[in-house]
Amino acid sequence: MIKTLDLFLVLILISACSFHEGSKFWSKPKVVEKEKIKDYQELFPKEEALKKEFNSGLKFRYKTKISNNSSLSDNFNSNNIFNIDGNLKKSSRYKFSRIKKFNQYQPEISFNNNNIIFFDNKGSILQFNNDSKLIWKKNYYSKLEKKMNPILQFASNKKYLIVADNIAKYYMLDIYTGDIIWTNYNIAPFNSQIKIYGEKFFIIDFSNTLRCFSLKDGKELWNIKTEDTLIRSQKKLSMVIVDEIIYFNNSNGDITAASLNDGELLWQLPTQSSLIYESAFTLQTSDIITDKESLFFSNNRNQFFSIDIKSGSFNWENKINSNLRSAIIDDYIISISLEGYLIILEKRTGNIIRVTDIFQNFKIKKRSKIKPSGFVVGLKNIYVTTSNGRLLIVDILSGKTVSSSKIDNEKISKPFIHNKNLFLIKNDSIIKLN
Repeated sequence: MIKTLDLFLVLILISACSFHEGSKFWSKPKVVEKEKIKDYQELFPKEEALKKEFNSGLKFRYKTKISNNSSLSDNFNSNNIFNIDGNLKKSSRYKFSRIKKFNQYQPEISFNNNNIIFFDNKGSILQFNNDSKLIWKKNYYSKLEKKMNPILQFASNKKYLIVADNIAKYYMLDIYTGDIIWTNYNIAPFNSQIKIYGEKFFIIDFSNTLRCFSLKDGKELWNIKTEDTLIRSQKKLSMVIVDEIIYFNNSNGDITAASLNDGELLWQLPTQSSLIYESAFTLQTSDIITDKESLFFSNNRNQFFSIDIKSGSFNWENKINSNLRSAIIDDYIISISLEGYLIILEKRTGNIIRVTDIFQNFKIKKRSKIKPSGFVVGLKNIYVTTSNGRLLIVDILSGKTVSSSKIDNEKISKPFIHNKNLFLIKNDSIIKLN
């Protein structure tokens, strides 16, 4: 009797809840057609990159100081004008074993007076003299570490050479002999510039942590951990130092300011929406540069920023698609977009005053696959390298490409200037032009 009563109650409950149109339990699902959705608006529309010239007839003249060297240790990252001009001819080549991951990273040359310092595919550090002769070759990696093909980053203070790599090792050498002074390991690999300041040096690892180490023994003095991501771009992170304060970026696009003495956090500014989780996967930001009053940098998401160095607030933003280090010239900024346009902006306002197409001589079908690798500004010309192994010489006054030289069939590095010579890195050698 009880079982019969229970069954009867269940049947009443089901019929009351599910067998009529008004029921909200087990009711027939409704399909919302796209045509009926009104006022649709994309939350994060993709900005269109600049793809046309502007004021191309404008003549650009400047007056600023001239630098003889690339000065990779420059705390401002500002290249200015280099004392180089004329027709460049292939002078010599410094050869080493092929670097397998060359296209994924941005290795840089370190200069020691007239000598150059670089590395090979097994992590051997090489110092060549001005005649391309090898002075010394040192390797401080185990057999297992050599198989990992470490990518090295350098910084020097003309006495010591700091080396850090993408397998979490860092060490210091005597820059004249190559002898090791100390060696250490980090908990995460490195992929950033290295800055030496006094008795300290600074570097960012793959966990988006800025670490301050002692120059004397390599021990960590303090660190600042910023927001981490599981996957990140291979683009090298950067930093600048102004008046005892270090400013650096991370793979998420955040800019952080901290005291050099103790790592006290002063301010932090996000430049990307936290709602777009995938942004860190493909975001590539240029090196930060500064004029001691503002920070300037751009990215491959069609954004160029100016940030007030004291408050950490935006001065302005413009739509320029570039992950290359820009150059500050007087009251102007020179940038080159990933689409091959030379752009001149007013430093104070961010207004674009001229845009010229420096890729116009490339065939249309091939052009979309060609990207600029980097550039430097000379006395009369801008020297631009590309991903297909070309060196373009662009007239500053008119913004037009006056010549193109084939250096290689594959990617070459950005140009480096030292003692009126121009250096280019490819995956198995360094080429010197004068």
